[in-house]
Amino acid sequence: MSIPKSFQTDRLLVRAVALEDAPFILELMNTPEWIRFIGDRNVKTVDEAKDYIKEKAFSQLDKLCYTNNVVIRKSDSMKLGTCGIYHREGNDIPDIGFAFLPDFHGKGYAFESANKLMLQAFEYYGLSELSAYTLENNQASRKLLERLGFDLIGLGTLPMNDDELLHYHRNLDF
Repeated sequence: MSIPKSFQTDRLLVRAVALEDAPFILELMNTPEWIRFIGDRNVKTVDEAKDYIKEKAFSQLDKLCYTNNVVIRKSDSMKLGTCGIYHREGNDIPDIGFAFLPDFHGKGYAFESANKLMLQAFEYYGLSELSAYTLENNQASRKLLERLGFDLIGLGTLPMNDDELLHYHRNLDF
């Protein structure tokens, strides 16, 4: 079975991040919301964004066939945000994550892309469960995870990060 590198919903095209997305990734990673809820990754130039994509996204895509994806509105080809599945060293269960430019919050794009991505994870990547992590004060992310069917299972941390995060889990049983 061939594993697709992109997928669509009614409103969105979701495809693996590419080097051409570096200016967009730079903008997204430097929004106040990203820095507050995800953390400053010290990516301040387009070249640093390209390096980040190569190091973080491409290596995982090559090994696992899934990675961070750019979410694009089909009606006007506007890049809205990202939604991806991440396999972090030291964690047995991959986790889902998402981030959108502030102008596109609250419009259902994160739910639409994440919901379809979970189906892709089950059908094409052979995943039977996913984790998710968020800060306790990130109410929007918490509500979205709950709407996506994730259950809060406790506190956790991610590798290379000491922040205490809420840890969510969901079985993929479509």
